Amino acid sequence: MRVGIVARRGNERAATLAAEVREHLRESDAEVWLDEATADVLAVDGYPVAEMGDCTLVLSIGGDGTFLFTAREVGTTPIMGVNLGEVGFLNATSPADALAELTRELDHIERAGEPRTRTVPRLRVAGEDVSLPLALNEIVVMGQRGPGPGRGAAFTVEIDGSEYLDSHADGVLVATQTGSTAYNLSEGGPLVHPDVPALVVTDMAATDPMPPLVVARDSEIVISAADGDTVVVADGRTRAPLDAPATVTVSAADEPTRIAGPPLEFFSALDKLD
Repeated sequence: MRVGIVARRGNERAATLAAEVREHLRESDAEVWLDEATADVLAVDGYPVAEMGDCTLVLSIGGDGTFLFTAREVGTTPIMGVNLGEVGFLNATSPADALAELTRELDHIERAGEPRTRTVPRLRVAGEDVSLPLALNEIVVMGQRGPGPGRGAAFTVEIDGSEYLDSHADGVLVATQTGSTAYNLSEGGPLVHPDVPALVVTDMAATDPMPPLVVARDSEIVISAADGDTVVVADGRTRAPLDAPATVTVSAADEPTRIAGPPLEFFSALDKLD
């Protein structure tokens, strides 16, 4: 059994917990792969996170940002998130419970051959000369200089072939139900319960705005930018420029993220939102 550990970079608490988990796993004879940055801090051998897709389970120690990074790198490999952040919609395990929850999951793997997981969707963006990793939270198409007065571009949005938006806007955001609590919420989009199989389309400061729209998860969303310097961004971290006029299509990917560990206490997490 091989377990990967990815800890929040530059965080002493995360590195300390990673060291504790590493020693706990070594006592159980599990093979442990520690991410390179944390391994440097602990003066041990490390591995690229991108290679941890070969692990049985990957432990993400940090906030939602660490989890998003880990998910982007390891694909469909199960991830257990340990929450060192404030809200933790993706990290359901507390640091105090980390060793117990990890032991419980490893025992299940020994019996069943794989961890218990729940799947959450990711988004795929397709377009000419656009290559981005799958997004767990959202895809945004926006003016390259960012939101603000006098910026943006002329956007048209079609959902399953029907026009939804035709307006100048800072951008257009498409979120999964997981991402409804992130950038989508700050742009006035609705919260969506994790069990609802939906996507959310939210315009960003449109001249002729439309209300945020919740659509079926299998919907195809086509976003066209008629002018301006535009860019498409996945989970706020990876981006690709668009040479307007340009069109991209956003849809649910076939490969979801698999989350291991205890279920998310969604309504408890909502209490921590500002």
